[in-house]
Amino acid sequence: MKKVGIIMGSDSDLPIVKKATDMLSTLDIPFEVHVYSAHRTPVEASEFAKNARERGFGVLIAAAGMAAHLAGAIAANTTLPVIGIPCKGGMMDGLDALLSTVQMPTGIPVATVALNGAANAALLAAQIIAVEDADLAAKLDAKRKADAAVVLEKDKGILDRVNG
Repeated sequence: MKKVGIIMGSDSDLPIVKKATDMLSTLDIPFEVHVYSAHRTPVEASEFAKNARERGFGVLIAAAGMAAHLAGAIAANTTLPVIGIPCKGGMMDGLDALLSTVQMPTGIPVATVALNGAANAALLAAQIIAVEDADLAAKLDAKRKADAAVVLEKDKGILDRVNG
């Protein structure tokens, strides 16, 4: 199975990234986590991206706040799928991170999830890997069914609680 690489611009992003690592662990997907900054450690970030395919990665996730150039910097150095997690914070409370992550030039795509959307980033990474992994695809199907069952269980008694 291909690994998922998770890069965060600062260790302050770890509480957000933990939601991705928890989801990947639940699905038994191997991953690595690194702190590389697009601005403070550009050489290391670039080298990681350039060598990711040869190191067995299938998808890269980049989490960053504020100017959030990390996902774009990673995507510029690989043709692996890159998923950006814009992180809340700073003067614009994440809007700057969202725009920096989603507004990529033609030829350098970055899939972008919601602000702090690390769990969805992990699920999207899993879906990408599952294109060629039937066992993982079955786990994702089972997760969807289990998630639906939780919602339907809550639906059963909602009218009583509304009128209650």
